[in-house]
Amino acid sequence: MTLALRLAAKGQGTTSPNPMVGAVVVNRSRIVGQAFHLRPGKPHAEVLALRTAGERARGATLYVTMEPCCHLAKRTPPCVPAVVRSGVRRVVVAMQDPNPLVKGKGIAALRRAGLTVTMDVARREAEELNRAYGRWITTKRPYVILKAGMTLDGQIATAAGESRWITGLQSRQEVHQLRAQVDAVLVGSGTVLTDDPSLTVRTGARLNRPAARQPLRVVVDSRLRIPITAEILSRQDKAKTIVATTGSAPAVRRRALRRKGIETIVFPASRRRVSLPDLLRELGRRGITSLLVEGGSEVNSAMLQAKLVDHVRLYIAPALLGGTNARGLIGGASPARLMHAVKLRHMHIRIVGGDLVVEGDL
Repeated sequence: MTLALRLAAKGQGTTSPNPMVGAVVVNRSRIVGQAFHLRPGKPHAEVLALRTAGERARGATLYVTMEPCCHLAKRTPPCVPAVVRSGVRRVVVAMQDPNPLVKGKGIAALRRAGLTVTMDVARREAEELNRAYGRWITTKRPYVILKAGMTLDGQIATAAGESRWITGLQSRQEVHQLRAQVDAVLVGSGTVLTDDPSLTVRTGARLNRPAARQPLRVVVDSRLRIPITAEILSRQDKAKTIVATTGSAPAVRRRALRRKGIETIVFPASRRRVSLPDLLRELGRRGITSLLVEGGSEVNSAMLQAKLVDHVRLYIAPALLGGTNARGLIGGASPARLMHAVKLRHMHIRIVGGDLVVEGDL
């Protein structure tokens, strides 16, 4: 199962909105087939592994990281009939598929066909691998990662707004890898006005080559303040951008964005700002299973206050800015009581280059 999980992870960044799945066929202690799901519309891992095994699958054991599917509401045939036809005798499954169209039905079908099914082998690891898929399937909204680069004293920019570069090159390289793994990246209008980022995925030692696959770029701009010449609005043929706004945004600005090929979505206003829960529901409806928030302190504050953040990853540089007018990680009003502080669970701490990385779940 460890090998199956490693195979499944190879689909990170390409399988969405499908889960990452790996499969291994073992006959008489020998691996005779192995595969992973690459992208929607392509064969699933079980089918590919069994196809490789061929006749050697008869009497074998199939290890698969997620329950084989059994429904027709997708572009590829269901996997259960293929598993049954292959002649495997036993199926070992890491986790149940949380999709209501499957959720135990695949396992039941295999058992009705006379196969022995063992469940929950390395379940925790499988669920962690597909945490974004699980969140999207069960809540209809994306799994949200809040990421920031900051100093040791919690500042993400100087008083003048300068933030390039607080963290080192290796941290930035890792952030580009993280962008490559998610479906969408979100920032607020303040970040666009101050930093004019492209928010694309770039590769290479100096991060100067654009990657083939780019996440959707999402800008939250309640009044459409960002200039039409902003970098995030360029190269729509390579990386698409949508702008979330409200009815208070000038119609002339919406028309200008449409002429440039930028989709604008008008959401209800919450305190004169875009309703973030409504925005995330719309992204989920569009098949966005994972979202990376790379905004400034106000967007960070709004996302945390709305309880929309699932995971936090902080890149902390060995530097101190000090002062009361530098820009902190979280804007807005501070809670009066320590008991209301946002607390992280399942924390991990590591070193990347010269920076400290702290991450955890909410």
